[in-house]
Amino acid sequence: MPGTDLDLLIDTAKASGEIARGFFKDDPQIWDKGGGAGPVTEADLAVNEHMAHALGTAQPDYGWLSEETEDDTSRLNTSRQFVVDPIDGTRAFIEGSKNWAHALAVVENGQPISAVVYLPVKDLLFAASKGYGATLNGEPIRPTTQADLFGATVLSNKASFADDKWADGVPPKGVERHFRSSLAYRLCLVAQGRFDAMMTLRPSWEWDIVAGALIVAEAGGTVTDQTGLDLQFNNPHPQVNGVIAGGPIVPLITDALACNRP
Repeated sequence: MPGTDLDLLIDTAKASGEIARGFFKDDPQIWDKGGGAGPVTEADLAVNEHMAHALGTAQPDYGWLSEETEDDTSRLNTSRQFVVDPIDGTRAFIEGSKNWAHALAVVENGQPISAVVYLPVKDLLFAASKGYGATLNGEPIRPTTQADLFGATVLSNKASFADDKWADGVPPKGVERHFRSSLAYRLCLVAQGRFDAMMTLRPSWEWDIVAGALIVAEAGGTVTDQTGLDLQFNNPHPQVNGVIAGGPIVPLITDALACNRP
């Protein structure tokens, strides 16, 4: 796997982990962002500041998109962009769960080309570079080959399993729902083959999913929006129309959703 941007992302993620661990389970200050955007902690802000400095100093010509920075649309005029979520799974971080992550990616022409998702407390580092596969702590990973909805394990929130989301009025029989707070981690668990698929039917912020999307794709999986279309990033409004990711099971899930039936 080539270096340069990927090495920069790895180094920045590891240093971010050291910063975040200094606040973890130490009663960090918490604010409510308002507008349903959820909480933010002093750890999120400290990690964001570090990422902005480290990445921006190394590649000053790249655009910048982060959950914890007011969006500057000048990124739309750059050829490459850093897209980061300083702490994906802030609620898990606040609760003392280990299932939070740093998610970092480089996007070019609307597609991720380098990505890292790092879970500091679990010491799990997922990485991918376009055309070179995906790894977990340096070892190659692959999604499952599950090709039947019956018996499939799907990472999702409860809202996506509500009866009105499915064409037949109920979720497909035999599908097991599981949950993790971090969308980036959900994507990586699918890339690793721990679960057959992940899905979210809500409009999804790019910083939550772009790094994990490349990791799934480079592991050999498929990532689409909820209608089955390919994802495009660095949008003027940085959201996509939900996310479904996994192995051969992905088109079966999209076909079963109410939004894709007349």
